Amino acid sequence: QLVRVDAFSGATPLGQWKFEGIRTNGLDLLLGLNAGSAGETSALIILLCGLYLAFRRMLDWKIPVSVMLGAVLTALPFWLYDSARYPDPLFMLLSGGLMLGAVFMATDPVTSPVTAAGKWGYGVLIGLTTALIRNFSGYVEGVTFAILLGNIFAPLFDEAVIRFKMRGYARER
Repeated sequence: QLVRVDAFSGATPLGQWKFEGIRTNGLDLLLGLNAGSAGETSALIILLCGLYLAFRRMLDWKIPVSVMLGAVLTALPFWLYDSARYPDPLFMLLSGGLMLGAVFMATDPVTSPVTAAGKWGYGVLIGLTTALIRNFSGYVEGVTFAILLGNIFAPLFDEAVIRFKMRGYARER
């Protein structure tokens, strides 16, 4: 008898890394050649959509870039210290919902900072927190919690930038 499979269930690449020590190829993560939840299976498509939205000025490119930069810069020292235990920065960047969160969730104009410097700090905080949650907690993902934390601090980033400017230390770009 022929059995048709219409779905597949299994651990995502982040789950496989965290609990089984299996690392997925970066190219597979980029192209979406692995099983996973919607929004974590093709970083390339998410990047292309983000570029389109940035080109149309529907999102500020500083936020996704700073989220990715924060995650990579946080993952790099851990990976250099112990590459057997910690994932490489490319895996941290391309796996899970980091790209989806950076492009479509963190850029929400209502909850993100309005100042340029505030956007950089906000994004770096989200990327840093995501990498720390993934590396040091029992929770596999961390992007949603990191964005919520960033949303809490968004007004403080803007306030700090405005106060800094009022004292004449810097100019906003």
